[in-house]
Amino acid sequence: MKASFITALTSLFMATQMIAAATDSSTEATCALGGSTNDGSVKAKDEQLAQFTIVDNGGQETSQFGVKINNSDSLKAGLDGPGLMEDFMMREKIMHFDHERIPERAVHARAVGLHGYFESYGDYSNITAARFLREKGKKTPMFVRISTVLGSRGSPDTVRDVHGFALRFYTDEGLFDLVGNNVPPFFVHDAIKFPDLIHAGKPQPDTETPQAGTAHETAYDFFAAFPETLHTVLWALSGRGIPRSLRQIEGFGVHTFRLVNEQGVSTYAKFMWKPKQGLSNLLWDEAQKIAGKDIDFHRNDIYTAINKGDYPEWEWGVQLIPEKDFNKFDFSLLDPTKLVPESLVPFQPLGKIVLNRNPDNYFAETEQVTFHPGHVVRGVGFTNDPLLQGRLFSYLDTQLNRMSGPNYMQLPINRPVNVVHNNQRDGFMQTQIHKGQVAYFPNGLQGNTPSMVDGNNGGYIEYPEKINNVTKIRGRSSKFFDFYSQPQLYYNSLTDAEKQQLIDGLRFEIGKSNSMDVRKRMINQLNHVDNDMARRIAYTIGVDLPDKVAENQNKTSVGISIEQYPKATSIKTRTVAILTAPGSNNSDAQAMFDFLEKKGAYPAFVGVRQGTQDGLNITQSYLTTSSVLWDAVYVPGGNKSLEVMTSRSSLFPYDEPKMFILDAFRHGKPIAASAEGAKLLEYAGVDMPPTDNSTAELDGVIVADTGANAESTFEAALIQQRYWSRLPLDSPMMANPETFKGLTLFELILKAVSVLIINVSSGRVFCIVPAAVDSDSNEAAPRRRISANPDELIGKQESFENVNVDKHFVRNKEADNGLFIKISDDDMKEQVENDSAFVQV
Repeated sequence: MKASFITALTSLFMATQMIAAATDSSTEATCALGGSTNDGSVKAKDEQLAQFTIVDNGGQETSQFGVKINNSDSLKAGLDGPGLMEDFMMREKIMHFDHERIPERAVHARAVGLHGYFESYGDYSNITAARFLREKGKKTPMFVRISTVLGSRGSPDTVRDVHGFALRFYTDEGLFDLVGNNVPPFFVHDAIKFPDLIHAGKPQPDTETPQAGTAHETAYDFFAAFPETLHTVLWALSGRGIPRSLRQIEGFGVHTFRLVNEQGVSTYAKFMWKPKQGLSNLLWDEAQKIAGKDIDFHRNDIYTAINKGDYPEWEWGVQLIPEKDFNKFDFSLLDPTKLVPESLVPFQPLGKIVLNRNPDNYFAETEQVTFHPGHVVRGVGFTNDPLLQGRLFSYLDTQLNRMSGPNYMQLPINRPVNVVHNNQRDGFMQTQIHKGQVAYFPNGLQGNTPSMVDGNNGGYIEYPEKINNVTKIRGRSSKFFDFYSQPQLYYNSLTDAEKQQLIDGLRFEIGKSNSMDVRKRMINQLNHVDNDMARRIAYTIGVDLPDKVAENQNKTSVGISIEQYPKATSIKTRTVAILTAPGSNNSDAQAMFDFLEKKGAYPAFVGVRQGTQDGLNITQSYLTTSSVLWDAVYVPGGNKSLEVMTSRSSLFPYDEPKMFILDAFRHGKPIAASAEGAKLLEYAGVDMPPTDNSTAELDGVIVADTGANAESTFEAALIQQRYWSRLPLDSPMMANPETFKGLTLFELILKAVSVLIINVSSGRVFCIVPAAVDSDSNEAAPRRRISANPDELIGKQESFENVNVDKHFVRNKEADNGLFIKISDDDMKEQVENDSAFVQV
């Protein structure tokens, strides 16, 4: 009774507030579309949304029309009789269910939405009239939507794709939508080619496969035929296309915009926002495994961080180019397939974005939000970028299709926080009640109100751009036809490990095309970017190695490499799996947990079963999780636990503890072990550091006698986050086998870094990862490095001919990590005498 009374009183209060807001003349203006009495406050949007928020907890079931009902069972003629048409409850419930879904977005269907705010660092009235940028410390409420492009709404988070990164600023002058991406260039110059791009990249129309990716024939047929796509293809096929976390991606406005100040002075601007959490990416093997183990990986990651109070932040700012410098560069500022290198025009931060609240309802907020590049405020304008001009139409049109009418701006998430007055009326789902007889301008009955406001009096500023002596034409500027300089700049700016990841991505994607013609044409395009890259890819996809057609100009830029981006300064939000089993040293395990948690990381215990194990709270089992879902791994000591984790069991039928370690190692993640826990690392076959001291570290693998002695080194490794040095790089012989004739076998190994290649004369190259040999047991050890100084070991030049290669290579079928090659010291000094011999593993 008491609960019902409180519920009724609460409902009455909310209804009274809504009626008062709709009828009280003092608030009538603010209840027009928009409707906040706290305009300009960072809480203005939350307060507005609260007016439309329903809390069902503790309530009683009603129909949509407010009648209290019991619709648990349908109305029938007797318990076993037929249903009755008069059952209005059933009809309403089923009718509503049948119409719950709306058309998903043609692109960017899969997304996460988040609330936050923007805080200005200062007064930037010298460059823009926008009020939200004219006061230091001014906070503006925001809504952000981060998405993949090609996949349907139910596709996995970790597919390889460009990511949409749309920002909405609820300024006190109206909405400002910056509909960006996580990479600075776009695939095509002109909006008229956007349908072709998406048709080529989406699932092929005959089979509706593959989902959420470009690894198929039509995509690469289009890319190969349309070289302006190359720049963005390289960004997408690198680590940028498979981020570790949505908290660790950059954002870019893509287009060149125009900022205009109160004096009418125009400055070109490229918007970008940089994460304070650092940048990080997955490996493709990781991304594919995560898609099967946690389809919502990215959503869960950012939701969790915000729920824990670890709010992700970005510095938001611009690259500014004076209008007089429009023709300064060898590329056009109007070309969206190009970036403005930060080496030429540095990034200037104007403020910070903080995301601090998850949505209350995905559909009402994330799904129904309608971004549009045409939502700009005074002081922000457009350029003649042909892609931007097309988007200004497309976004209005696509939202009209999704929302079934023109009144979608009245939805709570789409309303501005300032007052709206205009003469737009009626349409499907009109929720506003416009009083009065006038809905036109000019008028005399309302004194010409709503009145017009020009740029000199607080209205939008239309920049008076001069357009003289122009000819109507279908075409583009000559600068738009440089398709290869910026892809080359991008490639050159990557580290060797990042280049390897990009090349591996291209091998996978192009290799998924069954058309050899498509593969050849794509290699031809890539060959104009860099011959070495093209040859390395061609070798693995069955295409002849191309001759060089263009020189690499060796230009680079800052702001491109993920590895050279500033690292985070703490381990906050890093996820760490602590592997346990019955018999683990639980005091070490708990101490490491407490240390990591105190530092802001997210540790958790993984065990053979969930529940309490010797005082530890085991939240994950080896069947419910995997190393691909974690940033790092720690293994405490314990002889008995080691026996459990190295035995066969139905609780980890696929050797999950071992694979946990092995995958973490292969993916370059920090791994720490104390005491007997190090034996699990050895069992998994990872590269172990020398253990002469109480703590030892090698490429992020840490071994200590106690967990406490591992803590500081493990913390440093977690800040580093990845150790790509563990991943093998392509041998230089793969792209240039002819340059390695006349070397001894050992010289060949040294020059090939980690890969041995035999059979030069036939033009076919076979790659084998060499393994170190234990001289006592003569067994191949799973090591991939040569520790000696190459300058001391390289002998005299000897001919690359006539030796029985089989004498020097042995298959080791028992090796845990696959097939290793045994090479003795004497063998490495001998000549390779038979250039037609080879070994293939």
